[in-house]
Amino acid sequence: MGPTSRLTPPTRRKPLSLTSLIDVIFLLLLFFMLTSSFTRFGEVELLSEGSGAGAASGQAPVFVQLAPEELRVNADPLSLEALRDGLSARAGDGGLVLISLAEGVTAQRLVDVLTVLRGAEFNVRVLS
Repeated sequence: MGPTSRLTPPTRRKPLSLTSLIDVIFLLLLFFMLTSSFTRFGEVELLSEGSGAGAASGQAPVFVQLAPEELRVNADPLSLEALRDGLSARAGDGGLVLISLAEGVTAQRLVDVLTVLRGAEFNVRVLS
């Protein structure tokens, strides 16, 4: 022991303040709310089984086969860009277009096709 050994009282810490933690959480919440409101949302209209009109004319429905990498209309290959015009020529006004999904088709691929066909003069049904 030294000549002047003195016991120092333990130093007291300031009480922990939650105000700064709440402020940080509030700012993060505000940031995420603002950034999520600027994301782009799209809508795809889906009808239940009985809500759409059937083929008004007596013509046969047009059959679309949707695969992950290809698209066929009545077994003929067709590009996504030419799909709407090709179906308008085949189905006409009020015709029925049936879309069959092959294994491995993603939801995004189906949404891309339905977006191209939005507002068409023919009725579109997705087979499950």
